Amino acid sequence: MFFSKKKNDEQPAETLVPEEDAIAVADITLDADEAIETEAGEIEITQPSDAVKAQNAVEAAGRGAVSKRRQAMDPKRLEELFSRVNSLLGGAEGAEGPFRPVLPESLEDTGLTDEEVEKLVFRFLLQKGAASGREICNQIKLPFSFLFPLLKQWKQEQLLTYKNAAEMGDYIFAITENGRERARRYVQECTYCGAAPVPLLDYLKAMEAQTIAGKEATEADLHEAFSDLLIDETMFNRLGPAINSGRGMFLFGEPGNGKTSIAERITKCFGDCIWIPRTLGIDGDIIRLYDPGVHEEVPIEATEGLFDLSGVDPRWIRIVRPTIVAGGELTMAELEVAQNTVTKICEAPLQLKSNCGTFVIDDFGRQTMPVDVLLNRWIVPLEKRYDFLSLPSGKKIQVPFDQLIIFSTNLEPNDLVDGAFLRRIPYKICVPDPCREHFVKLFDIMAPKLGLIIEPGAIDYLIDQHYIPRELPFRNCQPRDLLLQVKNFSIYRNLPKRVTPESLDFAVDNYFSMM
Repeated sequence: MFFSKKKNDEQPAETLVPEEDAIAVADITLDADEAIETEAGEIEITQPSDAVKAQNAVEAAGRGAVSKRRQAMDPKRLEELFSRVNSLLGGAEGAEGPFRPVLPESLEDTGLTDEEVEKLVFRFLLQKGAASGREICNQIKLPFSFLFPLLKQWKQEQLLTYKNAAEMGDYIFAITENGRERARRYVQECTYCGAAPVPLLDYLKAMEAQTIAGKEATEADLHEAFSDLLIDETMFNRLGPAINSGRGMFLFGEPGNGKTSIAERITKCFGDCIWIPRTLGIDGDIIRLYDPGVHEEVPIEATEGLFDLSGVDPRWIRIVRPTIVAGGELTMAELEVAQNTVTKICEAPLQLKSNCGTFVIDDFGRQTMPVDVLLNRWIVPLEKRYDFLSLPSGKKIQVPFDQLIIFSTNLEPNDLVDGAFLRRIPYKICVPDPCREHFVKLFDIMAPKLGLIIEPGAIDYLIDQHYIPRELPFRNCQPRDLLLQVKNFSIYRNLPKRVTPESLDFAVDNYFSMM
């Protein structure tokens, strides 16, 4: 399941387009009204610049054949043809990393059985009422050529019926009374009717190919990842080796110094996007892995219309390497496979969703569960780099524990955990208070972002008249917080948005009134 493009100029003989395929491509391109109706009334096949040979082969073999009488082609034949052309043209996405989920060549290659596909289709039609074959394919993320023979089979078995004709030899399918009875049984088992699941073995191979263990963060990577934060070189030198370990770290220090901000940006050091299945299928249990609440999709550029020329298995989705943050609300239930009692759909635990990325336990020590209970849950995964999950069926599975786990806390680690656990977290990094120079620079950075102008001497006044006499500690969050107070004060008083001693007096009185 790896994707690569040939770099040599010559195409092997077995990759040249057969003459009949070239004729068909020419016919499709020139007779779009017989194939697909688009806004332009035709199909355009965009060729990547590095696939000139494939294009020339199509054009050469197609010359002299365009004048032949063009006939409508079988939909399955069309889809196979486009798949072959796409494989010759190569991917249009460029380098994405070592893994790319390639479109399967047959239903057998998906790891799915006819019965599993049937359950998805019948649940969908029970909910939808009627849909074209291609609508069904788009719903369950399987190619039309895989599904169309099954749809015809179910029609012959009087489980489905043709409600109407659709474009390109397709039909609008509706469920019969016999089919409805079967669909109700399927819904009682589980209501899921989305993307067809990916087998666990395929997921394991994908995680191995995209592991963070093979990523090496350099100084340049760190500077780029933290470009929007003010970090000194000492902190960079502490973070770099910890990130490259790919194991785990403690970030501790006083509140407001940016521990969470640092943790959230660490994943950027690992660089590229990754591919994950939308759902996993394990012995009949369907586990939803892709979560738009914590995952950020990176859309692929695919040809619009009937045929997807990306060559990607649509059961997978490309996302930014995940950064999942769980705070004081974290419970043990979120670390196990959870099944909805009504829908019977399972939700993946947070550590599975964060694989190949970063998992941040924020405000560590302030969870509702005892600290030792949470730590005991992590001891084996941190040591062995794999985890065991129990499924609703009672089966236990082994899955990768492949993320950088960060415990962020404003408490002293030695006061939270024992030595045995600290040994498994090799890096303990203190995020200190900023020095005066650093503190002043933060004001200079934040003021323009808030549309404020700092009067000369205003920040020195703040430090000398408020911080030093009251022995107030510097915190990295305070420049932003105080400047927001100044901005709101200026708006209220209809004053110029300037940072003055007067406006800072007001901000300090508000901000430190309870300190």
